[in-house]
Amino acid sequence: MTSQLNVDTIVDKAGSGGTNVKIGNTSTYVSDGGNVTQNTVQGLAKNWLNMNAGTSITDSFNTSSVSDFGTGDHGVGFTNNMSNANHSHVGSTIKGAGAPSSSNVGLVTMGEGATTSGYGVGTVANATNAADRSKIYTAVFGDLA
Repeated sequence: MTSQLNVDTIVDKAGSGGTNVKIGNTSTYVSDGGNVTQNTVQGLAKNWLNMNAGTSITDSFNTSSVSDFGTGDHGVGFTNNMSNANHSHVGSTIKGAGAPSSSNVGLVTMGEGATTSGYGVGTVANATNAADRSKIYTAVFGDLA
C-alpha cells in the first residue's frame, strides 16, 4: 500500500520553523513535463568553488583547501571525499571584474590529477598559455564516499 503526504510547510517538533529533511540516494523527482523521473542526489553538485587567483577562496561548498602550484595551476581538496576519481568537473574563469571581452576571457581545464580527495584546475589565457586568472569558478558532480 502506498501513501501520500500533502503539506504546505514542514517544521521541527518545537514549531520554530526550522527542520532537517533527509533524503535517500534513491530519491527521485518528476520532470517538469511529468514524463521522466531523475535521481535527486545524483543531480546535485557535490563541490563548487569561487576563488581568486592563488589560494583565495571567495565562497565554496565541500572545499577543504586550494593549492597554488604555479602559473595557472591549482589543486582543490574536498572536505568530504568522492567515492572514486571518476567525477565530472565544469569550470569557467575571467581575467578581471566586469563583462567578459576578448581581452579577459580565459579557459579552465579540469580533471587533471583527479582523485577521491580532490582535483586539478588549470587556467589559460586565449586558450594557449597558462595564466593566473583573477576569478575561477568550478563545480564537481559525482558520488560522495
